[in-house]
Amino acid sequence: MPDVHIRKSLVTVEEIFHEGGPAAEVPLRRGAIVTVVRNPFAGRYVEEIAPFMDDLKPLGLQMATSLLAALGGDPRTIEGYGKGAIVGAAGELEHGALWHVPGGYAMREALGGAKAIVPSAKKVGGPGTRLDVPVTHINASYVRSHFDAMEVGVPDGPKADEMALVLVMTTGARIHARVGGLKASEIKGEDGLR
Repeated sequence: MPDVHIRKSLVTVEEIFHEGGPAAEVPLRRGAIVTVVRNPFAGRYVEEIAPFMDDLKPLGLQMATSLLAALGGDPRTIEGYGKGAIVGAAGELEHGALWHVPGGYAMREALGGAKAIVPSAKKVGGPGTRLDVPVTHINASYVRSHFDAMEVGVPDGPKADEMALVLVMTTGARIHARVGGLKASEIKGEDGLR
């Protein structure tokens, strides 16, 4: 399989104090890392693409570690996560699916074995395309207070022969979460759902 060629990487961290209600003593922090890589399959149909996931695994772990550092470095402070991919116009949606395993397992490893499936979004688009990356709780997908999304993108990417690979982490629930459902304090930790 081809090597992973990185053009650039961006890290963004938001601090949210309120959404119109009372200001939180500790702001919610949402962070994203986006890495733009060359798409080795751009411009042609290749039947066997799955082995490229193994090539992306070291990048996934590097990105997860970098994002965790940008959010303070303590995995115990991370409560939500998500991943995504924007595939340049000469690629296909399935190329973005190559990020499922390397991105998801890297975050689980960096966070000490988180149990919930890492939600994902992907699309094909040109430079400046934005992607809403879904977020759920790291240990129980049914924790409603942590259902969120973070919008990400790269001003000059992805170019037609590139992919923008994304990881997102958050430090808690939506800042004014109050619509009920399973609470983080009620997680049983049996199956990644509850």
